[in-house]
Amino acid sequence: MNGMNCGWKFERYAAGYRPCPTANALGYIGLANYEACVSGMPEYASLSALYNGLNIPKAFNNQEYHWPTVINSVNNYLYSRLLPEVDPTLYAKIKVLADKNEKLFQDEAGQDVFIRSKNHGEAVAAVVWDWMKADAVTFDGYKDPFKNNNWEERLNEPGAWTPTVPGPGNGMFPYWGKGRTLAIKDDMRLCKPYSVYVGNYSETAGSPLYTQAVEVMAQNTPSLSYQTEWVGEFWSDDLLGLTFSPPTRYIAIANQVYFNEKANLEECLLANARVGMALHDAAIGCWNSKFHYNLERPESYIKRLIDPSWEPNLYNPNTGDKGISPSFPAYPSGHATFGAAASEALASVFGYSYGMTDNCHRNRTEFSGYPRTFSSFFEMALENAWSRVPLGVHYRMDAEEGVRYGTEIGRVVNRLPWKK
Repeated sequence: MNGMNCGWKFERYAAGYRPCPTANALGYIGLANYEACVSGMPEYASLSALYNGLNIPKAFNNQEYHWPTVINSVNNYLYSRLLPEVDPTLYAKIKVLADKNEKLFQDEAGQDVFIRSKNHGEAVAAVVWDWMKADAVTFDGYKDPFKNNNWEERLNEPGAWTPTVPGPGNGMFPYWGKGRTLAIKDDMRLCKPYSVYVGNYSETAGSPLYTQAVEVMAQNTPSLSYQTEWVGEFWSDDLLGLTFSPPTRYIAIANQVYFNEKANLEECLLANARVGMALHDAAIGCWNSKFHYNLERPESYIKRLIDPSWEPNLYNPNTGDKGISPSFPAYPSGHATFGAAASEALASVFGYSYGMTDNCHRNRTEFSGYPRTFSSFFEMALENAWSRVPLGVHYRMDAEEGVRYGTEIGRVVNRLPWKK
């Protein structure tokens, strides 16, 4: 599995990828690896028939394959195309790892099996890559995160989102929700409206939305407690160059599970496919919902109606920027949707009562990354979701709907016909 998840180590530095193109890539990588190896997984079936235009090359019957070589070939092919503009010194590490694995696997498998396996992996990856390119909405999305922005045209809407400072001055990935999905149908591209939680948009003191804004202030004013700051910073994963992004966080969590459980290759392939596809569809559904409901961030609401001097607690230690709000609408929370979708997918493989300590940010000194221990993946998802409220970047309803919606997305992925 060494090459299967290497991307999370340098996605941290990939400008334009967070969070939507990353989730997109993880979905296709997980599916490609699963499809390339499924003929060696006796209980499992190909999903390719579910997808128009995806014609996966078949492995030869009665021929031996070395599945780690297949995976190495899939990943080397896809990563070299998915992340072409990352810092070359970082990208070169993929090639070093792929070459190291090839030498090891060639010795393990023998020349004939190695060549057959490498060719099969590359053939599957090429087909998945071409199919990925056929989705014009999302392909190469990292090159223009602000395409099709029209936030100025919607300012007459109640509570319309507007850019916050510091920030790029535009909404990121407003078009993303129109992309191809891997599991959910069109009727699931929208989460529930925020009126389910607070009724119609209101600026009246004492109204449900106003009360949720006051709750945000109460959570982080005048300053965060150590425990609250720890939770907020532990899950943040917002900032380029500081950490990986929220979708990739769950691949890093999955890696820890694989290590802890000494998981076999089949378990890892299944879990990576489900987690990746859940994250992929979470990005589609969440961003479609964000720009459909177009709700302003707590920062904008609070500054305009309650306290003009108030600032969120999201801080970038790399740049010194303070008072950051992510550059897209609030509802629902992306962190919450990603976390719940991935947690549901992981739990379907390793159990709904699986407990673990998350060491993703162990030994980081720029923020409170000390490991935290959880009794289940769902507990992780709940804390991840809530962490955004004390940071001041989300209302309670953003977190609650993100968890509900993400869980449903994960369940749809889990219900795909994985088994024969």
